Amino acid sequence: MHTAMQPLGDFLRARRLRLDPATFGFSPGRRRTPGLRREEVAQLASISPVWYTWLEQGRGGAPSREVLNRIASGLRLTSPEREHLFMLAFGHPPGTRFTVSAEIAPRLQRVLDALSIPAIVKTITWDVIAWNRAAACVLTDYARLPATERNVLRRLFTDPAVRRAQDDWQAVARLVVYAFRADVARAGTSPETTSLIAELSRQSPEFAAWWQSNDVASHGEGVKRIYHPQAGAIELEFSTFAVEGRPDLAMLVFNPATEESRLKIDAQLRQSPLCD
Repeated sequence: MHTAMQPLGDFLRARRLRLDPATFGFSPGRRRTPGLRREEVAQLASISPVWYTWLEQGRGGAPSREVLNRIASGLRLTSPEREHLFMLAFGHPPGTRFTVSAEIAPRLQRVLDALSIPAIVKTITWDVIAWNRAAACVLTDYARLPATERNVLRRLFTDPAVRRAQDDWQAVARLVVYAFRADVARAGTSPETTSLIAELSRQSPEFAAWWQSNDVASHGEGVKRIYHPQAGAIELEFSTFAVEGRPDLAMLVFNPATEESRLKIDAQLRQSPLCD
């Protein structure tokens, strides 16, 4: 029977099964399944094995924050995983759920336009709703795409050209899925996110597998390498910024990671018709 706490239980079980018993001082012995046993996690968290078993089974309601902290420490969760655990356990009161809107303030668009490097604004569902001239030139000319095709996830998993443009598509796509999971947990599920997850799970075995893995990650910053049809390989450092007063939005800025990449971007800004 599926309960409101089942996603929490599924996440705990997924994390438990990936842990090496020897790392925690437990004898590997003969085990029917990989990872730690439930009673071992309970021991690490100093809670009742019965109570922990109930949590994985989605029974007994949400644990206290103190208990959840002990479980997170026992499982050695990363910061994004710990945040995700708390989101699954406690969610958001209705009054604090995010309201997603495709509208942005003109002031924010002017900030994008003032940047000479690619920058976009995305929603919780990873729809790109604003961009600047450099983004149109180097990344994608979003103005030429229908609104439904301006979704980062949909393009990564269903557009072969976008896939080919990534130097390491698997690493990029996997990170985006894990970050999307964290975003959904923060914002709460909605008909839009549920529909997008179902659509991508049908169309992409990779998305379905990574989504079901229950992994989460931060997409705050990193480096990616793309192949531009005219300029060739471009290395970009990306940084993510919160939009004050709009928890449903994030701004991604892509800075050239090398002098060669900077020169290529400058050349595209001067020459490409997309940048006129």
